[in-house]
Amino acid sequence: MRVEEGDTVKVNYTGKYENGKIFDTSDEQKAKEAGSHVPGREYAPLELKVGAAQVIKGFDNALRGMEEGMEKEIKIPPEEAYGDRKEELVQAVPLAIFAQNNMKPTKGMKINTGQGVAEIIHVGQEEVKLDFNHPLAGKTIYFEIKVEELKKAR
Repeated sequence: MRVEEGDTVKVNYTGKYENGKIFDTSDEQKAKEAGSHVPGREYAPLELKVGAAQVIKGFDNALRGMEEGMEKEIKIPPEEAYGDRKEELVQAVPLAIFAQNNMKPTKGMKINTGQGVAEIIHVGQEEVKLDFNHPLAGKTIYFEIKVEELKKAR
């Protein structure tokens, strides 16, 4: 039986940057070895319905045609992952806004705003630059995937 649109699968995965550094995994041991372990997070296979836009397009497409127990490595370009970086998603805001909220902005800090999560990419004398792009926007990413379980839709 091969994975088709509408099927439900459980998948173990490890996501990596081009340099091989792991940015996400369903394997707790791999997370610990990579130094990306998050205490309290449940590490388990990801369950999803193929074709339901629950994961990035390249990941979803790679599952089609796989069989239970099958493993593969995939390369996903930005257009099938988190898209290209968009300069319009980088915004400058007055430094005074941070002072009014008793915050000391630092480069690399992530903040929640009314427009979503942003990363501070520059702190100047009078303004702070916020980047609302997804952290993986513009990046080619790699995944090792294994279909652990397949439930056919029909």
